[in-house]
Amino acid sequence: METTKKFTGKADIYSKYRPHYPKEYINYLVSYNSLTSDQIVADIGSGTGVLTQQLLTNNLNVIAVEPNDDMRNIAEKQLNSYSNFVSINGTAESTGLKSYSIDLITVAQAFHWFDELQFKKECIRILKPNSNVALVWNSRDFSSKLVIENAEICKDLCPSFKGFSGGIEKNSDVYKQFFRDGKYEYHTFRNDLKYNLESFIGRNLSASYAPKNTDSNYDEFVDAITKLFVKYSKNNKIILPNITRSYLGKV
Repeated sequence: METTKKFTGKADIYSKYRPHYPKEYINYLVSYNSLTSDQIVADIGSGTGVLTQQLLTNNLNVIAVEPNDDMRNIAEKQLNSYSNFVSINGTAESTGLKSYSIDLITVAQAFHWFDELQFKKECIRILKPNSNVALVWNSRDFSSKLVIENAEICKDLCPSFKGFSGGIEKNSDVYKQFFRDGKYEYHTFRNDLKYNLESFIGRNLSASYAPKNTDSNYDEFVDAITKLFVKYSKNNKIILPNITRSYLGKV
């Protein structure tokens, strides 16, 4: 399956259960890049607009570029009331944006789906001189037994599972190759997530590798996630240890 189709049929659950990014990260992004309301941010692989909306509420002009129709349509329904929002049907490698028109590129939870070399070329084309690219992920904290056991369930029951976020957090070379001269700013922000049973199951089902309700392993997967929740929950709540990882630099 081509990467642009991986979330077809999952847009609703993705929009409902995917977490936002911590305010500290948004403040860092705005401050580091000296962003003002007259500048333009291109949010590439914007999905259902999780990060897009956080940027819009900071009075930034945001062009959301998303190739998946299901994901993009949900973002448009939720965000079209913002006058500073533009939605484009485009890919990371061919955005359709004007050359040298963008003050910052953001990529939230999506870089691992891109052709890195072609995306780098597109970034160089559309960015204004000396502007940055910001890559960010909400990543599970593997110092937690809950996270380790969650990964084991996915490994056992999801044939396409290669690690959370495609296992990209284990490959530091990709960032050295992507950013200019291998130089970038790396920061982490604590972003632990609280779930009830419904939202914990929903967060797991929103992953590209997770079964859909028409798949034969769907019930088994939901049952395993439910048992994991019961094992670690207190007062019908669970804390999923999470770290927001930020990579920012020039290309």
